Amino acid sequence: MRRVAVAAVVAGVLAAGCSSGEPDAAHVHAAWVLAAGRPDAAIAGPQGRVPQFVVDCHYSHAATHDPIVYPGDEQASHLHVFFGNTAIDADSTYESLLGGDTTCEQPLDTASYWAPALYRDGVPQEPVGSVAYYRPGAGVDPASVQPYPPGLQMVAGDPTARSPQSTSVVAWTCGTASLRAESPPSCKADGRLRMLVTFPDCWDGVRLEAADHTGHVAYSTGGVCPSKQPVPIPQLQFTVNYGVVGDPAGLELASGSIWSGHADFLNSWDQAKLITEVESCLHREVVCGVSGGSEI
Repeated sequence: MRRVAVAAVVAGVLAAGCSSGEPDAAHVHAAWVLAAGRPDAAIAGPQGRVPQFVVDCHYSHAATHDPIVYPGDEQASHLHVFFGNTAIDADSTYESLLGGDTTCEQPLDTASYWAPALYRDGVPQEPVGSVAYYRPGAGVDPASVQPYPPGLQMVAGDPTARSPQSTSVVAWTCGTASLRAESPPSCKADGRLRMLVTFPDCWDGVRLEAADHTGHVAYSTGGVCPSKQPVPIPQLQFTVNYGVVGDPAGLELASGSIWSGHADFLNSWDQAKLITEVESCLHREVVCGVSGGSEI
């Protein structure tokens, strides 16, 4: 594994703690800026001007667990595919996950990420991998972004949706193509089907979770956080490569409709490392990435 840091404006200016090197092809083409309410506007230059840090996480396993929505119940949830911390189960907490093994190429990213399994004609499809992009929300001052608190839990997207959601929250694409669609497009072998879920970037500063799983966090508007969630936090865009090619007919998510895309995040990063990433990459307005072999 090698760590790559590319200057936000001038190539070659490196973040503290990042070593030099060429960005891998996937990350050169897969960095996007949230602009005009969209997570899909291509940025200029090899990495663009948007400060971010990027982590590849390989597929871990599938299970009917959801420790955020159904804590303690191993069978209550639809089937999810998991990435990151390998110890995740229905009873998981920040304390139980901290320091665990991870499928992420950044070994100190021991957070857990999960999304609904994808079925084709009733058969679950094993995903290829995932990428987590962390950056400021659109228009948010990068220097104001605060690290997630230990144990923060978030859900993005609507698992009950039966019609297309906004592509600023849930979008579909093929490989690293710039297309963003409400529904899965037909993908070729060199660009397999991906789902992109963009999380809220504002926090209320108090709660790690809410009864509705969303009220403690919110999306910024015009670079400003709502008064009830005033603390800017990194905006996580989590992408799952489901590994599917060809006609999307017959595809459905375990949560129901193909439009019910969503993802969950439980922050069990090594907190010191997370703080370093925010300060070295986001506050200094540089792009930091981890290159690797997963097909994302």
